[in-house]
Amino acid sequence: MNIPVQKRIIRIKTVCSYTSLSRSYIYLLTKQQKFPKPISLVPGGTSVAWVEQEVIAWVEQRIAERDGGAANE
Repeated sequence: MNIPVQKRIIRIKTVCSYTSLSRSYIYLLTKQQKFPKPISLVPGGTSVAWVEQEVIAWVEQRIAERDGGAANE
C-alpha cells in the first residue's frame, strides 16, 4: 500500500534556515538552476515558496557529494 507523501511549502526564511544561505544567494543559485525552483503562491503575484522536500533533498545531495569525495564548488 502506497501512503501519499504530504507536500509542504516553505517560505524564504525557512529555506535560509535549512540551508544556512542568504536570501540573495538562494535566488542567485535558483537563477543559475543550481537550486530548486520556487512556486508562485498566487497566479500573477510575487509571493513564492519552495517545496520543503526538494530543499531537504538539495541539502542531502550536498552532504552526499562531500561524503563521496566530490570537489567543493
